[in-house]
Formats: sequence, structure tokens, C-alpha cells
Amino acid sequence: MEARYLPIGIQDFEKLRRGHYVYVDKTHFVYDLTRTSTPYFLSRPRRFGKSLLLSTLEAYFLGKRELFTGLAIEKLEKEWTQYPVLNISFGADNYPDLVSLKSAINLMLCRYEKIFNVEVADERSAPRLNNIILAAYEQTGKQVVILIDEYDKPILDALYTEYEEQNRQELRSFYSPLKDMDRYIRFLFITGITKVSHINIFSGLNQLNDISLSKDYSALCGISESEVNEYFAPEIEALAKEQEMTVLEAKEKLSRMYDGYHFTHDVEGVYNPFCLLKCFMERDFGSYWFESGTPSFLVKTLQNQPLVLSTIVNGRKAKEDQFKNYDPDSNNMLPVIYQSGYLTIKGFNKERRVYTLDFPNREIEEGFLNVLLKKFVKVPDDDMGLAVDNICDALEKKDVDKVLSIIKAAIADLPTVVKKDMCENYYESVTHLIFRLTGFNVISELQSVAGRSDVIVTTKDCVFIFELKMDRGRGFEDVAEEALSQIDANGYAERFAVSGKAMCKVGLVFSSEGKGMVGWKH
Repeated sequence: MEARYLPIGIQDFEKLRRGHYVYVDKTHFVYDLTRTSTPYFLSRPRRFGKSLLLSTLEAYFLGKRELFTGLAIEKLEKEWTQYPVLNISFGADNYPDLVSLKSAINLMLCRYEKIFNVEVADERSAPRLNNIILAAYEQTGKQVVILIDEYDKPILDALYTEYEEQNRQELRSFYSPLKDMDRYIRFLFITGITKVSHINIFSGLNQLNDISLSKDYSALCGISESEVNEYFAPEIEALAKEQEMTVLEAKEKLSRMYDGYHFTHDVEGVYNPFCLLKCFMERDFGSYWFESGTPSFLVKTLQNQPLVLSTIVNGRKAKEDQFKNYDPDSNNMLPVIYQSGYLTIKGFNKERRVYTLDFPNREIEEGFLNVLLKKFVKVPDDDMGLAVDNICDALEKKDVDKVLSIIKAAIADLPTVVKKDMCENYYESVTHLIFRLTGFNVISELQSVAGRSDVIVTTKDCVFIFELKMDRGRGFEDVAEEALSQIDANGYAERFAVSGKAMCKVGLVFSSEGKGMVGWKH
């Protein structure tokens, strides 16, 4: 079989094409986007191919027709016109302060000042960018193409520090010429992780077309199921052989692990390209996202803002404006988690215009829950996997006492990041979170005729129904008995009777003073 090269980490379109790497053809999108001069904005998580998309756009506008041989755009494009291109990327470095940001901007400007022979009379970034655009237009007779990658990274790198506002102001100034030089600009495309709502960096671009939730461009970045089958049949076969699976079994597990991203409603899901390609290279269903895709600003936000876990781990209903734009001054965590790639669109109510957000796949769920556990429980990092494995073993053996002993040790005290008046939500959410990591089916707040059960865990042959109560100064025995009585009185077990599985009802009691789990009965 002819050697096949997987473009893992390759963000340069020319290098990819000349190196004969496997390329999932997205050039029909390029053709559609470039029919007009509309400025575009696209938000996608890291490692989703944004930089490769901009590199493809750059090659197209530079007129490098030979790179597109055999691709969709070769038949679509009748005229190949070369334009001057400014490729401005903040993705390759870190910008914790204003000095590092100014240095990076200076290097980028110096590069284009040299190309277009621009003399620097004013050291400020805005006049320099203005002069570069004007010089490129005058020297070539063509409007300028501007591609901006990871526009928000200098702000997110400095989040919650004294330099956040300084970086924001510097970027606002740097980008300001884009507002007044529209007639010199043929095409403008901006990418980032998040659309930061109150920064107003691009306030003058009132016509900026945000296609982040556009159905037409939902598969612009990422690899769809149909594309996986079309482009990667040899890799799927090799993976199946290595894992001693059928091809169908390998496809199903690939989907569970890496598929499931939806950037709008009622569209085909897409795979994270980096994770999918790593899986094919390693021929193993590993966890690759957490190693490379967790942006630092997510961790910073978790450390600096209160978090209601139940609004994340149980699936979340939300209006578009609740997760589309991120405001660093707000306590709303949803945009951060959605735009980081940890939540995706799983449903949509057209009448109410309400979205359902949830984890896209198993790999992301495990990665995110591990991030949360390291923040909210006391189990050492090295022991977390072992603790979850022990819980799995104990659940399979129906050893409730061992299960809850492990959880009790993990949440002995309320973390300092959680307020005392939030402890009831904290205990329920973390209990749910730990059970989710086991891989068993876990449901919280399951509605019955008479009420909602707290946490239900289903294994191969047993259903565990956990009712959680706070002691509120009362004796543990009475509260535990009350929890068990509630399970029976509200008929929480009745819907599972037809399953034929064993039933285990557990009353859990927690300290209302934030001192962890008091005890349990079953």
C-alpha cells in the first residue's frame, strides 16, 4: 500500500500539499466565502484547524493555483487573481503582559514593512498597520487581504491580571485602521476561541459577519463523519486490526470518543481533527485533547469565578446570547466552557429558541471532569485514576460501603473556592461528577411523578439510587432514614422495575457546615 502521511500539527497549507499529506478538502468553503468582500469572524476551539483554514485562504489569494490541483475549488474558480496578503497570527506565542504583546506586534509589522518598503515615521502600531495596508494597495494595484488568527489570545493570556486591560487597549489601537480602510481591503477573516463581548476591538466593523453558529459553515473546521469514511478508510482498517475489532466496531468507538461537535443545530457532527489523527497514528483510542487542547484561560476562569457544577454536568439549556459571547466581568461560565470545546450543541427547541448543551463525546467528558476534580476534590492527581477504577470495581460488586468511603475521603471538607451557602449544590454535583468518570450511565435530577431523584447510577446488572440530604443540625440516622423513605414514597425505583436489574437504594447525608459526608444507609 502507498505510504500515507497524516498532517498532525501541520497548519501550513502549502507544506501539507507539497508533502502529499492526507487533506480533507474544504476548498469549496473557501470559494463560497471569497465571493464577497464581507469581513468574517469564526470562533472555534483550539486544535480545530482554524490556522490551516487561514493558510488555505492565504494560498488562494496569493494565486498559488498549483496547490489546489485535484481539489473542489479547481473546478469552481475560473479566474485566479493574486492579492497582497497580511497574515497576522497570535497563536504561536504567549502574551502575559504588554511588553510581550508589543514585541510580537512589532515583529509582524517589521516583516511587512520590509516587504512593501514602508518607512517607519511613527512607532505606534496603528499608523504602521495603516501605512502597510496603503503601501500594499498602491504598489500592487490590488486591494489587501487581511487574515487574523487567534485575535483574542493576548487578552486571554493576561486574563485576571493587571495586563488584561493593557493588552486589550493595545489590540484595540492596533486593529483600529481596519475601521477606516475598508475600500483598500478585499477580504478580512478573523478567528479566535471566543467572541469577547465588551472589548469592542472591532466596534467599527459593524458589518462583521459572525459565522460561528452558521449552518452553512458548521463543517468549515473539523472532520465530519462522511469525510472520515471518505478520506480515512485505510486508517480505520489499521485501527480496527490493531484493536482486534471489526471495522464497524472501530467506527462506533471513534464516534463515541471523538465525534459529536455541533456548532449549530440540525447539522452533521464533526470530529476534532487533532484527536482523530492522533488516534489513527497511534492506532489507539487515547485521550489526546486534554494534552493539547485545554486553553489556559479556562483554567484561570475556573480559579477566579464561582462555579455551579450542576449547570454544566447535567446538560444545560441556554439561549444563544448566554453562550455565544464571553464577558470576563460576568460570572457566567457557559461561554468559556462552550467556546473552549468542552460543551457543544446537542439539541434545539425552535419555538423557544433554546439550545441544549452537553459534552460532545466521551474523551471531552473525561478530560473536563478531570479538570474539575483536580479543582474541587482532595484526591491527589496520581491517585485519581486509581480511585475511579476502585469505584468502578466496587459498583460492579455492589459494594456500596467501599464506593462511598472513597467519595467521602475525596470531599472531606468544602473547598475554599466554594461558598458555604453553595455546599448542598457542591456535594450533589461532585458526587454526580465522580460517578460520571466511571463511564457508567449517570443521571441527576431524574423526574418522576412525585419528584426528582438526586443521582442514579446504572451498571450492567444493578441500579443505584442515591438520595442526598443535608444534616442541618439533625442526627445522621434520622436524616438517612428520611432519604430512604423519600426514594420509596416518590417511586424513584419504579421506572427501573422492568429492567430486571437489582435495585440498591442509598440515603446519603452531608454536613450543612461544609464538613463533607456524614454517613449513609442502604
